[in-house]
Amino acid sequence: MASLLFYGSKLAACGLVLSIWGVIMLAMLGIFFTTHSAVLIEDVPFTEKDFNFPHVGIGFLSFYQVHLNKRKEYLVH
Repeated sequence: MASLLFYGSKLAACGLVLSIWGVIMLAMLGIFFTTHSAVLIEDVPFTEKDFNFPHVGIGFLSFYQVHLNKRKEYLVH
């Protein structure tokens, strides 16, 4: 049976932490752009088609890899 486990436990945990931080940072940046914060000058026009969620996908993948690594620890070979 083929295994979907291709990350190690440390790489999966690192990817999960970085993805969570990326989602939080992008959400805060979006809030600041929406409220027209004085710090953020809109030099580049922003459209809805420019908005994507690569951190969310990487976060789900990393979370699944952490889950598979935890399950692998309890299996007896």
